[in-house]
Amino acid sequence: MEPEKQKNQENLKSTKTIKTTEKDEEDVSTDEINKTLQKIARGTGIIFIGTIISMGLGFITTPLIARYLTVSQYGIYSLTLTVLSFGTTLASLGLFAALPREIPHYKEKYPNKLPDLISTAFYISLISGIFFTILLLLSKDFLARFFNETEFSLPFTIMILSLPFMILISFLSAITQGLGRVRENVYFGRIARAIIFLIGVLIIVILRLNFYLIYVMYVLGAVITLIIFFIDIKRIRIFEVRLRFNKKVARNLLKFSIPLFFTGILGYLITWMDTLMLGYFKPSSVVGLYNAAAPLVRLLPIFLSSFAFLYNPLATGLFVRNKIKELKRVYQVITKWVFLLTLPLFAIFFVFPEATITFIFGEKYISAAPALQILSLGFMFHTFLGLNGISLVVIGKPELNLYGNTLAVILNFILNIALIPKYGITGAATATTSAYIITNIFRTSYLYKETKIHPFSMNYVKPLLISFVLLGAIKITNPGITSFWLALGSLIIFLVLYLFLVLISRSIDKEDIHLFLTLEKRAGMDVRTIKRILRIFI
Repeated sequence: MEPEKQKNQENLKSTKTIKTTEKDEEDVSTDEINKTLQKIARGTGIIFIGTIISMGLGFITTPLIARYLTVSQYGIYSLTLTVLSFGTTLASLGLFAALPREIPHYKEKYPNKLPDLISTAFYISLISGIFFTILLLLSKDFLARFFNETEFSLPFTIMILSLPFMILISFLSAITQGLGRVRENVYFGRIARAIIFLIGVLIIVILRLNFYLIYVMYVLGAVITLIIFFIDIKRIRIFEVRLRFNKKVARNLLKFSIPLFFTGILGYLITWMDTLMLGYFKPSSVVGLYNAAAPLVRLLPIFLSSFAFLYNPLATGLFVRNKIKELKRVYQVITKWVFLLTLPLFAIFFVFPEATITFIFGEKYISAAPALQILSLGFMFHTFLGLNGISLVVIGKPELNLYGNTLAVILNFILNIALIPKYGITGAATATTSAYIITNIFRTSYLYKETKIHPFSMNYVKPLLISFVLLGAIKITNPGITSFWLALGSLIIFLVLYLFLVLISRSIDKEDIHLFLTLEKRAGMDVRTIKRILRIFI
């Protein structure tokens, strides 16, 4: 351990450029920033691996289902999943966005009331999950008429039974997140249910069983995951859910979470309104086609959400202690890392959409390529501005997210009505992208107005400009490639050029080295050559 510790200390020495005359004041600031970044990085690595595994399982399961079903059946499956997702958002009441912030807040200011917070949130989650399950079950015939799909009712009736179990899984994940733990979220919130569902789908496909059993397996996955999650919580005694309901705590929690509840609903509509309105204006086959593109672009925020997991409670700690300067720098460093890590995936979706769609879903879905390209712009815009929405929650201004999402939903609704009848899936993608751009501009503007926090350090702007130029050049010189392997080769060339230009433009900060060393240590790797190269360009 000692040689490794000494080696890391020597590596860090080359990153310190603080003047002696400013030592006392600046060292405190730098230590606070690096300590927070290191904690976030350690958790982010685990969350990212868990997310990759979960999404990898999902991207085996989803094409498997799409290929097993007809395009129309897959469209009904997509609609069912969309409404279930909306029901889950409704039943959450904003609690699962509020708890990761409220738990560290209570630990800092009201530690004796923390058990009451957890038990009260459990009661609210359980009651809400049951209530919305019943409500949606009673609405199944209306929804079938709305989507003009007579085959919708039975699949929806089966799948909606998973809702209360999913709510309780989300409750347990939110509690452990607020306590600064990542293991439980990775194992149970991300991986377990995906594995169980994939196994079930594989059995159904291999044995050529009735496709309705896919919906049954979805429910069983949620039930089994919740059971093993509760067993694990009880075994290691992370916390206890006491049979106690504190009315005052409930009022305060709901007061904070209700804006997040409506924000979540509106955020859901921003993301899923295109699918819902396609279901209204177009046949289910068009919905199925569009949902070859939509799940892919939801991969783009994978690094953003990975960093967000521990950013929320740790940033809350900085804000409660009035460390705004440190919070700003943490925000900027994380935003730059998120952009750099997301760029390769965005590049292949935006520059080579035909090759991506064909490789994953097959040629029958290739007409979804323009929608993939347009949607990737909206999701990447959301990513490159950073954790603006969570930061507004951290500073106690969740209502600003509500206002921004309201504006975006109105725009999205108007554009969907105007564009879908004429342009179909391309119009739906354009509407959603416009909504993402609007809401993120709003959030970032008000975050800056409230705190002066923004993502645009000079060493972030330079990589942005480099990426825009290179992506434009590759797009012009490689039009319409349908071979995935040719697209992958072009992507590798792009990344080599990009990294070279980032280095010679000296876009590396000392905090980047600290973060890199933390990730290196966490992964158990020794990349001395890379570290020597990075030191040259700081």
